[in-house]
Amino acid sequence: MKSVKVSRWDLSELVNDPKDIDYKIKNIEKRIEEIEGKKGLLKNDITIEEFKSIINLVEEIYEELVKINAYAHLSHAADLRSNEIIALVNRIDRFSADINNRLLFFDLWFKKNLDDENAMRLINGIDNMYKDYLKHKRLVAKYSLNEREEMIMNMLDVTGYIALIKLYDRITDTFEFVVEIKKDKKVKRKVFKNKEELLRLVRSIDAREREGAYKALLKVYEKNYQVLGDIYNNIAIKWNDEFIKLRGYKTPISVRNIANNISDEVIDTLLHVCKNNAYIFQEYFKTKAKLLDMKRLRRYDIYAPLKFSKKFTYQDGVKLVLEAFGDFDDRFKRYAEMIFKTHVDYEIREGKRSGAFCYSTTPKLLPYVLLNFDGTSRSISTIAHEFGHAMHSILSSDKSILVHSPPLPLAETASVFAEMLLNDRLEKIVSKKDKIALIVEEIDDMYATVMRQAYFTLFEIEAHKSIINNSTIDDVSDIYYNNLKDQFGSSILLTKEFRYEWLYIPHFYHTPFYCYAYSFGNLLSLSLYNEYKLDNKGFKERYFAILNTGGSKKSEDLLLEHGFDISKSEFWNNGFSIINEKINELKSLVY
Repeated sequence: MKSVKVSRWDLSELVNDPKDIDYKIKNIEKRIEEIEGKKGLLKNDITIEEFKSIINLVEEIYEELVKINAYAHLSHAADLRSNEIIALVNRIDRFSADINNRLLFFDLWFKKNLDDENAMRLINGIDNMYKDYLKHKRLVAKYSLNEREEMIMNMLDVTGYIALIKLYDRITDTFEFVVEIKKDKKVKRKVFKNKEELLRLVRSIDAREREGAYKALLKVYEKNYQVLGDIYNNIAIKWNDEFIKLRGYKTPISVRNIANNISDEVIDTLLHVCKNNAYIFQEYFKTKAKLLDMKRLRRYDIYAPLKFSKKFTYQDGVKLVLEAFGDFDDRFKRYAEMIFKTHVDYEIREGKRSGAFCYSTTPKLLPYVLLNFDGTSRSISTIAHEFGHAMHSILSSDKSILVHSPPLPLAETASVFAEMLLNDRLEKIVSKKDKIALIVEEIDDMYATVMRQAYFTLFEIEAHKSIINNSTIDDVSDIYYNNLKDQFGSSILLTKEFRYEWLYIPHFYHTPFYCYAYSFGNLLSLSLYNEYKLDNKGFKERYFAILNTGGSKKSEDLLLEHGFDISKSEFWNNGFSIINEKINELKSLVY
């Protein structure tokens, strides 16, 4: 591929001229009026053709709505300081909420008012692509209340559950963190008003900065643990009262499992396997301690990096990713080249959003990728990761916008796989010293995305159970601390201040039991990568078939169809075998 000169993306495919937005909004409103005019068709005897015509209208509306949404939010990510763009985002967000509310009647009718016999008639008569999507809607409907009760729950949420989350965010957004570092008998203090900026220091080369960052973080959360604990306590009680007592879910985590269209048994197996393999990372932390010339790692040091001598240009990163993708399959390389041309914003600049993401718009358009490339090996891994998401999006582009995106548990299937492809490539071209640093970085990420997330979920299960049995917030903090001790064993020096670490994990508040999806997705990708490395016959076509499915099939059924039984411990253990291989490779280079 020729030198990449474009440093910002081209959004003209979404909106050619900002002046066109008014026209696009009017066009969407016309379509909404058209679909509202079909309300009279929503009866048990609706024909399959009439049902399809409504679904096709919904698709057309979302195709256009997503484009103006993407234009607004991608413009904002590229320039956070523009008041004009902020005003556009607010306008499009309000318009989107209104459109979604006006489409709600069709969704509620299908889930609640249509009888079972005719629901199955429509599901069996429609294209296969929609079958699992519609079946899942009916499954979720079993836990719905009647229309008036749902309205009451929605109103109560505004001043209840949602208000609690907003309160948590508002309180924590005001926190200031003072990092104190002793240097040359002097104490240097630095104030951070942004938690994310502070947390960058936990990967600092300097051990004093890592310790200072954690102490500053945990000191503030310990100081506020009563009020933050009370908020969590009420969220857990609300979760139980609504979902278990009123809606009839089996357990608190079942709510998330059913939303993800995954059985309780699969997640039980996943968490059990993770717990049984905790020793693998415990052994790794002992090896890492020797690399850092420490007798034992402190909890402050688990993400400590090793110095990486090589710096990369963006052109280097593009070349390495394309080579890695090409080594795997030419389709990956060709699709990536298409995105690199005009759909990437990679430069670091003031006013641009930090971090990275892949933004899929409609199946008919290429996704967009935001990067902040800084020349490190990690930033190249980020390119591979986000382009993996893009590959998933492109490969499922023949699907309806309603089922284009993969379900949450499958969302990392291509991204982590792409990182593994790149890492194999990188390890072949760097020095031995840099290879060791690279492998340490890989294993650190595996710990953070697999084991840490699984133990977060195990904590949540115990915490919700404890709170319902009238435990105190001190008891919940003890549960978390014991969770850490079980996770690390004797491999880590753990201090009591980490009892309060759970208070700063926003997923516990915003989306209970979300975290296992990271463990699921990453272990799944590692298991699939293991199959690829074993050179099993037909793997590529099975893998591409999985990506092509998007969100049109239930994850368990899809994977089983291609020979992967995620209900069995053996499958998840395959993922840990890749992790173990990496740790053994590191040991062979060190000893």
